[in-house]
Amino acid sequence: MNKYFFISDIHLGLGSKEKEDSKEKLLAKLFDVIKAEGTELFILGDLFDFWFEYRNVYQKGFYRTLTALRTLTESGVKVHYFIGNHDFMHRDFFAKELNILMYENPLDIVLEDKRFFLGHGDGLVENDMGYNLLKKVLRNKTIQFLYSLIHPDLGVALARYTSRSSRDYTTKKDYGKPDGLVKAAEQIIDSGFDYVLFGHLHKRNFSKHNSGCYINLGSWLDFPCYGVYSNHKFEVIDWC
Repeated sequence: MNKYFFISDIHLGLGSKEKEDSKEKLLAKLFDVIKAEGTELFILGDLFDFWFEYRNVYQKGFYRTLTALRTLTESGVKVHYFIGNHDFMHRDFFAKELNILMYENPLDIVLEDKRFFLGHGDGLVENDMGYNLLKKVLRNKTIQFLYSLIHPDLGVALARYTSRSSRDYTTKKDYGKPDGLVKAAEQIIDSGFDYVLFGHLHKRNFSKHNSGCYINLGSWLDFPCYGVYSNHKFEVIDWC
């Protein structure tokens, strides 16, 4: 029996060392479960509170998580990673060293005869022109190249500051009721999808619309959880 796992918005590196160590241990335990039971893992963005990958340098402090991801793919679990708004710059480390499939845009995929629309969710929220303009700047390859010329110590510090500003903006902005992504999800469902999964807004949601379902896994900043789909059933499991 195939078993598909989903996580989103872990934001590793946000808190104190003690809190982040505890969060990484919790994540490592989940990866052990996925290694034993899972077919595929979908990471719906913002695994790290910020990530900027230089050509020959990547951030320290996440050895346990990166090693666990490599162990997952070596065990045969296919891992998908959707670049979120805190993923400022990915080169080829995840793809080449960890054997992870990387996506800059949402994915249309069929799992057990059900059609899934998977993505981080940024850029799809109504009334968010400011962020959409910022996203174009952050995803601009020329700007990313110029930024990579900055010394990593300074570059990471700036990325950390920008990450916190982005999170504060997303958290405080009023997107309307109920959370700004619902209308986008409903339109996608009406176009022929059975399930729509997002993260981004840190607001957990599991709601039905016509013949489909919209699911948002919230974030690990509040209530760690994961989604699992198997035998034509989707569940959200608290992971505390």
